Amino acid sequence: MKIKKLSLLEGAKEAEGLAVVIDVFRAFSTSCYLSANGVERILPVEEVREAKKLAEENSGFILVGERGGKKLPGFQFGNSPSSIEGRDFSGKTAVLTTSAGTKGLKAAGGSEEMITGSLVNLGAVVSYIRSREPRTVSLVPMGKDGKKPTEEDELCADWIEAKLEGKDLKNVNSKIESLKKGDGRRFFKEENQNWSPKRDFYLCTDVNRFDFVVKAYPFGKEDLVLRDVSV
Repeated sequence: MKIKKLSLLEGAKEAEGLAVVIDVFRAFSTSCYLSANGVERILPVEEVREAKKLAEENSGFILVGERGGKKLPGFQFGNSPSSIEGRDFSGKTAVLTTSAGTKGLKAAGGSEEMITGSLVNLGAVVSYIRSREPRTVSLVPMGKDGKKPTEEDELCADWIEAKLEGKDLKNVNSKIESLKKGDGRRFFKEENQNWSPKRDFYLCTDVNRFDFVVKAYPFGKEDLVLRDVSV
């Protein structure tokens, strides 16, 4: 198995084989919490107007998303696991648009197969990849806005790579703790609590909480749908 580590939107365009598009804070952590709470499917879209159009045309669709980390006007939920925690989404369709993760899925469309990646289902991601035995795995940490690397996404990619190579993860707790002073520090600023709460940090870094992957499937001519797959 060849492991390619790519980065950001430009890297996503080069993804091949089985692509793992990674967004820890918070798109693909949020997707896991939606799936765990019963959502039937998630429609990832790049543009806000596209998301709103889908909701207008389909009664009952739930709008989830952010720009600049903040919940969008007219959306029921921001890109926030804590806002989803404890809610029942059974049978619902969620439309998700974010600054990096959902755009990365579109950019990585040239790959043969695509799943999302986060810390909350890291072990499931590794198990799924092993079960598929692809010739090539493309790890794509999306970073900030798909343009600048972030510590949490790079860490997730490094850990997936290490586990695929049969290595044990070292200093897991200390490395997660260090994120509080790095790219995760926004979750601990009092002025951000209404859109980037502390609880989100802990929910997004709860390693191996879920035993499924969230996989992208073709939907229509050019779109995608995300559904959870047990591992």
